[in-house]
Amino acid sequence: MIKGILLIACLFFSLHANAQETAHDWNKIADGMVAALIKNFWGASFKEHPDRYFFNKMSQQADMATNDYWPQAHAMDVIVDAYLRTHDDKYLAMFDQWFEGVPRFNYSKRKEDPWWKVYVDDMEWVVLTQIRMYEASGRTVYLNKARQMYADWIWTQWCPEHEAPFHGGITWKTDIEPSKNACSNAPAAIIAARLAQFADVDKAHDRKSREEYLAEAVRIVSWMQAHLYDANNGEVFDNMKKDGSIRKAAFTYNQGTFLGACHELFRLTGNDDYLRIAEKAAEFIIKYKTNNNGALSNSERGDGALFHGIFFRYLAKLALEPAIETELREQYKAYLARLAAILVNEGLNHETMLYGGKWHEAPPADKPSSLNAHVTGCMLLEAVSLLNQK
Repeated sequence: MIKGILLIACLFFSLHANAQETAHDWNKIADGMVAALIKNFWGASFKEHPDRYFFNKMSQQADMATNDYWPQAHAMDVIVDAYLRTHDDKYLAMFDQWFEGVPRFNYSKRKEDPWWKVYVDDMEWVVLTQIRMYEASGRTVYLNKARQMYADWIWTQWCPEHEAPFHGGITWKTDIEPSKNACSNAPAAIIAARLAQFADVDKAHDRKSREEYLAEAVRIVSWMQAHLYDANNGEVFDNMKKDGSIRKAAFTYNQGTFLGACHELFRLTGNDDYLRIAEKAAEFIIKYKTNNNGALSNSERGDGALFHGIFFRYLAKLALEPAIETELREQYKAYLARLAAILVNEGLNHETMLYGGKWHEAPPADKPSSLNAHVTGCMLLEAVSLLNQK
């Protein structure tokens, strides 16, 4: 552990040594970026679309397609973050609007459930957001929808342990040859662990006990440890295919959700092994992926533009864990603050308050920007604002 801390410390002090050291008002910048999110991407912000409760793919109404379902969850997570940080009811008012809009604009149109998607991981992101909306508002309608979706559409995709070659694992997409992906398993483990914490809430609408949810979370993480995790360096592999082969590619969002799942299991069980695994998964990104002149990789649009933001969310939660060593916790906080400083100093357009996915170059004001990239920037600023308050 001490060796890992020293490696992170050495890396941190070498990060982007020439970056301007500036004291920032993180809350003020976060406010500006969330305002830009609503102004530029929230469909109902535009006069001609007063009930378009859906986040557009691009600013300036450059892309009004509604086939991007999973970013809706992360954009709404930013609104939840902003509400928890400010307690401003203007953000709370968007909860019910989003809850009505996402299924209405979901092009899948499955009769028995308008929230359904063929991508299991897409539904998982939405369920995680519904749980956070419940936590922030106390409205059980969000929690009960999360329970139903997990029971009907997510856990049902678990492969029985006796079936080769997977011997477990949750399917990524249900209309193609089975693939068990990190992005469909780690978020599911987080969902199960978090639903276990609310098993006593509105029991009449819950189908499982705390013990059942916890057991499922443990099974998922154990399967990932056996098939998609390298205990030597903390790397989380992307997927396992039907022929049993493993795609050994590491992405920030998979590292983030896996460490998040392990962190949740530590909180539920008190087993320190889970906390050590979470720390190892975090260290992998800090040590091996922070190689873009002091930052992570650039990603301007598409699914990849959201990956880093998901990592930031779960690293920030880990940084708030009192059970980890103080020195390591401070390194996580400093790492996120340093990335935020690079983004604000170089990657943020201070006229539009938009981030375009390039750490060292701000997006031009006269061209459309990507929702996914800006949401990642928002998640980083919300994470740093949260840590700065603690």
